[in-house]
Amino acid sequence: MSERSVAPGGLALVESLVNTLDLESGGDTLGTAEGRARFGLTEDDVPAARDLRESLRAALLAHAGHPPHREVTPLGELLAAAPLLVAVDARDGSARLAPADSGPLLSRVAAAVAEALVAGTWDRLKACEGTTCHWAYYDRSPAGRGRWCSMQVCGARAKMRRYRAKGA
Repeated sequence: MSERSVAPGGLALVESLVNTLDLESGGDTLGTAEGRARFGLTEDDVPAARDLRESLRAALLAHAGHPPHREVTPLGELLAAAPLLVAVDARDGSARLAPADSGPLLSRVAAAVAEALVAGTWDRLKACEGTTCHWAYYDRSPAGRGRWCSMQVCGARAKMRRYRAKGA
C-alpha cells in the first residue's frame, strides 16, 4: 500500500512480515505457498508467524502513539523464545547479535529487532494510523512524526474525514 522505500537493514524483514496482511481487503499472503516461501515457512509454521506478525503490528502502532489493534501476545514474550548469540567477526573484531539458528523466522526477527535497537532505528518502524490499514512503514521524516503509510491514500482519507466532521 505504501509508496515509501523499504526499511533499512533487518527491519525490512519485520516490515515485510507485518505487511503480509492487507487489513482492508483481508488478503493474507501467508496463506499462499509463495507467501510462505518468502519467509521460509511451512503451513505448520503459519499460526505462530501470524501471532508474531500481529504482536509486531501492535509494537509498531505503539511506536506511532496508538493503542494495539487487538489483544496480542506481548512481543517481548514471543522474542524471549528466540535464541540469539553474539557473533564476533574474526577479521575486524566487530560484534553483533545473530540468530543461534538462522532458520526460524522468530530468531531472524529477534536479531533484526536487536540490530535496530543498536542502530537506533527500531522506533522509526511504525504502523499506519489508518484503522483499516495499519501497514508497516519506516518513518524517515526529520522529526520522526510520520502518521501514515501513504500521504496520498491514508493521509488524504484522514484529512477528508476531519474536514467532513467539521461540517464544512
